[in-house]
Parts: sequence; C-alpha cells; structure tokens
Amino acid sequence: MSRTAFSVSDAEWCYHDGELMKVGDVRLSPATHALNYGTGVFEGIRAYWNEGKGTLQVLKLREHYERFEKSARLLHIDLGASIDELCEATLEILRRNAPREDTYIRPLAYQSATSIGVRLDMTPSLSIFTAPMGDYVSLTGLRCCVSSWRRVADNAIPTRAKITASYANTALAVDDAHRSGYDDAIFLTHDGFVSEASAANLFLLRKGQLITPPPTADILEGITRDAVMELAREEFGLETEQRQVGRTELYVADEVFLTGTGFQIAPVVEIDDRPVGDGRIGDLASNLQRMYFQAARGEWDKYRDWTVPLEVAEQAVR
Repeated sequence: MSRTAFSVSDAEWCYHDGELMKVGDVRLSPATHALNYGTGVFEGIRAYWNEGKGTLQVLKLREHYERFEKSARLLHIDLGASIDELCEATLEILRRNAPREDTYIRPLAYQSATSIGVRLDMTPSLSIFTAPMGDYVSLTGLRCCVSSWRRVADNAIPTRAKITASYANTALAVDDAHRSGYDDAIFLTHDGFVSEASAANLFLLRKGQLITPPPTADILEGITRDAVMELAREEFGLETEQRQVGRTELYVADEVFLTGTGFQIAPVVEIDDRPVGDGRIGDLASNLQRMYFQAARGEWDKYRDWTVPLEVAEQAVR
C-alpha cells in the first residue's frame, strides 16, 4: 500500500463564501487565479467516529483553524470569518452530512478572481468540505527513500504555511518514490539536513533520545507533531530534542516514524533499502500510535480537550 485517495461526493454539504450548499453546486472558472498560480492555503482536519458514543470526535479543531488563519495571513488572504465561526461552520457541515465513519475536513481559502497576472491583492473565497477518510498510508510499516528533490525553502514558499503551490514539491517527491517502489519520500533541506516526509513530520529514536527536525529545517509545524511530543513527555517522560538531523542518522536510528493529520502515526521500517532498527515497528512508535488513537477517538479522559464531540444523527440532512 502506498497511499489511498478518498473521493468527495457532489451530494455532500459544504460551506462556500458564507453559505451552506452542496459540493456539486460550487462552480469555479478555469481562469480562477488560485488554479493558475497556486495562490491558496488549506488545512486538513480529522474527525474520528466513536461507535460506542455515537459521536464524531473532531480532533484539534481550534488548533487547525488557528494555523489556517496564520497561513492565510502570509498570503494576505482575509478569511472574512473568525476562528469561532469557522469551527461552528465545520460542525454544522458535519451535522448535515452526518458521517458515521472517520472523516476528513478540508478548509480552503484561495484567490478566486478570474484574472491573469501574478498578484495577491484580490478578493478571496473560502470553502470547507468533508470526505470519508480511513488510513491514508499503511500504519504497519512504511518503506521510504530520501528524495532527490529538496524541500522547498521557507524563504521561497513559507513552509510553516499550508500553501497549495508548495504541494507540487510534494507531488514530485511522492511520484518518484512510488515509481521506485517506495511508500513515501523523505526530504532534505538545501543544506542537506533532514526536513520531513512528503506530507508528514519525522521523528527518530536514537540512543534513548526522541529527536525531530526543528522548524528552521523547512518543516510544517505540525499539530500532530505537537500532540506526539505531548504524549511522549506525559506518558514516557521523554522530552523531544528539536535539532538538525543528518541523513545518515536515519540509517542508524533505532526507530523512525512519521506524524501528520493524514499519516496519523506511521512507523517506518526501511529507508533507502536499509532496515530501521531490526526492521520491525518499534515499541515507542507502537505505543504512541495506540495512545494517539485512544485520545483521538475520545476514549481517554486525560486528553478530552483534544477533541470536540459531535453527536451524529442516523439520517443525514439532504
């Protein structure tokens, strides 16, 4: 398994420019500025279905919208709504669509003017839509390669923002990795240090120390990354060292795993045809993965502030 694509139904409710409507009723011109120039920002949010409670547990909802607002600010996009309003709009979409399964939420703000010419001083649009989403990548051990494509530098396209244009960098690296038989790619910075995976942050365990590249390594400051550091500190007494990581440290690490909203916590068992540790999922990654899902599904009272529970009706509003 490399990664799974999840489709969006035209019949589902979405939020678009302040209104609730069906996805299929939103129309974009081929001249849309963001389509031509990548002038948009987005977020990825997960909601986990809890069968026992009959609830969707929306994970780190406010934290995601706080990052979304910062991404928009970097591109001079005025969202036209407060974080509280965006959170409530998201919950209303979920109420109407009523998914009784794990679900992905995609807020997207973009320059929607139909004009040719590279600029940012235009009137943007804001959409939020949802789709069913299970495991995006395998959680039972990934085979990765170090990409020949370098991570886009923060001074070129801000890497701490989720800017649509920067994901061409991701697509190139992923395509190369898949064509070579790997599950995912690991980026290096232009200075040759480890940055992150194609769309996930990277952690390694070496000599009992949990390590992750710092924000200055052209990474996205991941919300799941923060959650993992919290779990490691609270449950294992492990403080995470944020420092530059050399490529060859990946080859001598005891464990390597990737984290992100899509990837969740995905252990890596092989890098560049070299086994990570003994080539099996390590104890730390396995335990963190188990704990993360327990918290994300609203089954661990200690971390109840991680999620917003939403009761889901048996029948969606159509």
